[in-house]
Amino acid sequence: MPQPILRTDRLLLVPLADRHLDLEIRLDSDPEVLRYLSSRASTRNEVVAAHERRMTLASKVDGLGLWIAFASGSGEPGAPPPEQEADGEFIGLMMLPPAHGPDQPDDPTVSDLGYRLVRRYWRKGFASEASRVLLRHAFDTVGQSRVIAQTMAANAGSIGVMRAIGMRYVRTYHPEFDEPLPDAHLGEVEYEMTRAMWDETR
Repeated sequence: MPQPILRTDRLLLVPLADRHLDLEIRLDSDPEVLRYLSSRASTRNEVVAAHERRMTLASKVDGLGLWIAFASGSGEPGAPPPEQEADGEFIGLMMLPPAHGPDQPDDPTVSDLGYRLVRRYWRKGFASEASRVLLRHAFDTVGQSRVIAQTMAANAGSIGVMRAIGMRYVRTYHPEFDEPLPDAHLGEVEYEMTRAMWDETR
C-alpha cells in the first residue's frame, strides 16, 4: 500500500518525493523552525542527507512516511493533478514514519508522529489538523497499534498540539547530547495514542 494523498478542510498532504527537496531546504533554513532540534539552520548538504533518510524511512512500512502539506481550499476526495501542488501555499512537513531512534521501540506497528511548519503558519491549527488525519490514517488504514510523539520538554507549542489531538503523556527522559540545546536539562517528553484510545475517541 503506497502512501496516499490525504486531505483535510484546509490542507492537501502529498507524499514526500524528490521534487520536494527545495521545500525541505526552505523549511530547514529557518533556525527558528529547528529551535528544538538544532542550534542552527541546516546547510543544503545536510537537508539533502536528511531527505535521503526520510525517503528510506518511508520505504520500511507500507503506508507510513512523510508528507508535504499545502494549503487547500477544498476537502473533496481524490488525487489532484501534480500541477495543483503549485497552486497551494507550502505549509510544512508532516511526519508519520515507523518509530526509530535509540529512545523509540523497534516495532513496525508503532509509528512516530511529527510536524514542522513554515513559521508564518504557526499557531493557526495546521499541525493539529494534519496530525488528526495522520492518526486516522495510522489506525484505520495502516493498522498501527500505537503512535508516539516526542519533543523537548521546553517545546510548549508542540506539546500543546499533542494534547489537543488527544495524545497522552507517557514519560520524561534525559538523553545525552554532545551539544545540548538550551533547556535540554528539562529533558524530552513522550506522548502516545494507542489503538484503544483511538477507538474511544470515535
